[in-house]
Amino acid sequence: MIEVRDIQDFSDYLDTLLNQTECDDIEFKSAAGGFPDSFWDTYSAFANTDGGTIVFGVKEKDGNFFLNGLTDAQIDKYKKDFWTNMNNRSTISCNLMKEADVVTPEYKGYKFMLFFVPRASNEQRPVFRTTNPYNGTFKRNYEGDYKCTEREVKRMFADADEQHPVDCRILKNYTLNDIDKDALNKYRQLFKLSSPDHPWLAYDDVELLRMLGGYRKDRQTGEEGFTLAGLLMFGKSQAITDPECAPHFFPDYQEHLTEDEDVRWTNRIWPDGTWEANLFNFYQRVLPRLQSVLPKPFKLEDNIRREETPAHVAVREALINLCIHADYTENASLVVRHNANGFIFSNPGTMLVSKEQYYTGGESVCRNKSLQKMFAMLGVAEKAGSGTDKIMKGWKESNWRAPKIDIKQEPDKVVLTMPMESLLSENAKAKLEEKFGFVVNSFEHNVLSVLALASDEGFVTNERLRYSLNLHKAQISELLKLMCHNQLLEPQGYGRGMRYYLPKDKLNVFRTEANIATSDDNSATSDGNSATSDDNSATSENKVTTSHDKVATSENKVATSDGNSATSKNKVATSDDNSATSEVIKTKKRMKKEDLWLMMENVCEDWISIENIVAATGLSYSYLRNTVIPQMIKEKQLVMMYPGTPNHPKQQYKHKE
Repeated sequence: MIEVRDIQDFSDYLDTLLNQTECDDIEFKSAAGGFPDSFWDTYSAFANTDGGTIVFGVKEKDGNFFLNGLTDAQIDKYKKDFWTNMNNRSTISCNLMKEADVVTPEYKGYKFMLFFVPRASNEQRPVFRTTNPYNGTFKRNYEGDYKCTEREVKRMFADADEQHPVDCRILKNYTLNDIDKDALNKYRQLFKLSSPDHPWLAYDDVELLRMLGGYRKDRQTGEEGFTLAGLLMFGKSQAITDPECAPHFFPDYQEHLTEDEDVRWTNRIWPDGTWEANLFNFYQRVLPRLQSVLPKPFKLEDNIRREETPAHVAVREALINLCIHADYTENASLVVRHNANGFIFSNPGTMLVSKEQYYTGGESVCRNKSLQKMFAMLGVAEKAGSGTDKIMKGWKESNWRAPKIDIKQEPDKVVLTMPMESLLSENAKAKLEEKFGFVVNSFEHNVLSVLALASDEGFVTNERLRYSLNLHKAQISELLKLMCHNQLLEPQGYGRGMRYYLPKDKLNVFRTEANIATSDDNSATSDGNSATSDDNSATSENKVTTSHDKVATSENKVATSDGNSATSKNKVATSDDNSATSEVIKTKKRMKKEDLWLMMENVCEDWISIENIVAATGLSYSYLRNTVIPQMIKEKQLVMMYPGTPNHPKQQYKHKE
């Protein structure tokens, strides 16, 4: 969530804010008839979700927003009403606000009130209205504010009690007979490989479990016994699913690696009675299957062959996170789906950090601390919050689309999707070329990313792009608006449910080898611009340009090309930081295929990476990766250093004599 101190110009911020209707962290309220009572529902919802901004002085009708502003008298009264009620525990349970979080800017002659509501910490939640948490706790989704169920509120209270993690609960009347000794012995072996001289290895089973958090004594009551963590990790199936332990526990691995729709699974690992279905056994069975499809390049370190890549680490971290962050009191399964296009990890419960904190990494809040400790002693999990960093790094180095995290409700689930697809899959490439023509290969990186996601996933939203592109949500909104203006996307819905789809019809404007100019640090021709045109140099009449340094809106251009030099009227440029008038993008005469391939032959005389080819030729990265190189490989003019793994992070190319 944006910090007040980060805003330099509130007029610019409001201009952006009023176009952010598709986000789920903004709420507009008219407040014309008094301080709205619904403010406290939204305050509770933002605090219990990911924070947000409430704006007084904007009226909403049928998905459209109109400025109505506030008078000075209203602002003075509302400030007094706000702080009086904020510090009244019969109105709201927790004051998260500071004076700096309430601002009263002016915009186009209107005055507004903005309330920046932060996300409440786990210890502060639930934040609720009145004095009854079970009837006054709200959360936020795309439909707006919704009242939490009693079960949801109880889970918030449980997550708030960090001194007593859920998995350290002592189970009554459980004995060593409820432990799968084979699993515990295998754990000892892995523990010994990780730490051969560790003193805990000399302990008997119960004492080892005590050190790991699987057995505990309550010093206040004197009660002792096996814990929920101990049974989840090493227990027998029937013992785990007993009502005293985790009756909803159901680890499920679903593998579908065929295109045959009649085949439901090519493999499935679930509690079918043939194995003791605990977390350790599930981890041991599932991890090798997940990692078996990943590239394994030959690599020597200290004269020892190492086959584990960052992608292997990423998958392992995702599986461990699934196990240690799940809420085992929730009525939902622990699911791993493995298909030809990647992996999906779904665990019951809610996230204990915001999405922003998740993607940033470095902050660890674990629901099941004893389970985390058990995996950590094997040398495969850390408490430093680096799991997300490893997941993102592994996928980035493999040149696959960024993983995404989704939050589901009723029942609560956290779903991590890790697509094993390049930015532009073959299916997406064919679909986009069919829709826009071959010129799509010269689109700027962010534009191409949006179109590829819309193609592969059916549609995109502001939130999905927020964690896939290296852009602020305001810049993403501007980019989406410009792409809609230029008919690259079609918006559907309004408000927080806004989705963006590929156009239903082919676009004549892009069917010729028309020019959509692009400009960024990684995609540039030798004269500083990436562009395509027909045989005659042309300044196109309809262009989309984006870059990474400024947010610029010049005079709007969408490309058309008739082979003649033309004067353009409008041009759209987007970038990252400031508004500016962009310069006219120069075009470049298209090279003949023979000349292009001859140049590639000379450049690829010896092994060379695609980044160095870009530097040597001035061709755009996307054009090389998605068009030139695949065609030359297909016609046996180029060979790959790692032919079995086209997306290998150290892939290089060489001309085939």
